[in-house]
Amino acid sequence: MNRKWEFYQQDEELVQKIAKEHNISELLAAILVNRNIIDKKEIDVFLNPTRNDFHNPLLMPDMEKAVSRILKAIENKEKVIIYGDYDVDGITSITVLKKFLKERGLEVGYYIPNRLDEGYGLNKEAIEKIAKEGYTLIITVDCGISGIEEIAYAYEKNMEVIVTDHHEPLDTLPKAIAVVDCKRRDNKYPFKNLAGCGVVFKLIQAISQKLKIEEKEYLKYLDIVCVGTISDIVPLVDENRVIAKLGLKLVERTKNPGLKALLLASRI
Repeated sequence: MNRKWEFYQQDEELVQKIAKEHNISELLAAILVNRNIIDKKEIDVFLNPTRNDFHNPLLMPDMEKAVSRILKAIENKEKVIIYGDYDVDGITSITVLKKFLKERGLEVGYYIPNRLDEGYGLNKEAIEKIAKEGYTLIITVDCGISGIEEIAYAYEKNMEVIVTDHHEPLDTLPKAIAVVDCKRRDNKYPFKNLAGCGVVFKLIQAISQKLKIEEKEYLKYLDIVCVGTISDIVPLVDENRVIAKLGLKLVERTKNPGLKALLLASRI
């Protein structure tokens, strides 16, 4: 196969200007210019993201509704289950939300569908089983946006549903209490490319802000969130870049037994 390479017409003057202003190499400056990252603030966030570069989570569609319903569940000690996906993004999403809610005094269950027997997303057989176990609220992570029939079925079984997802919605949204997904057509959140665990991170950030909890109580989960984010191969720009940069620093000194075991097995 013949391959044809295409080269950017580089603005050498702009490259040198950015390299000098930000004290970086011309090679790195050229990469920034080629990616059209030329605004001073954009460059600063790209090179040195901090926790102050996260957007307001309450700008996400239905985030207020999701937070209010979860706070009600915490107050009433409801029986809540997290329904996730079987990939790294789904498992890290479940882990973060389950651990965070446990620290708020709410023990929650979780459900991960079998990859071979059930496939991806919600299914009625799983919902039937969850209903029989007495759960009143299902929170989906990394799935749910396309589960219109399954969510309607959950309501028939006297359960309510909160959807948190990052996949493209269908023409019709599921009729849940809240559908938190930045790819909704009515989205006003400034960044659309979070992984599923990134959406969960924004959810626990929003809950923390409502409860006036210290930042460290949700930032400490960035080691797990960054693993899910990087594994899901989302673009490492904007908030994903903040998650990856801060999270990888935490991975180096993580207290999470699972991550410790993986680092040891990988000889990292």
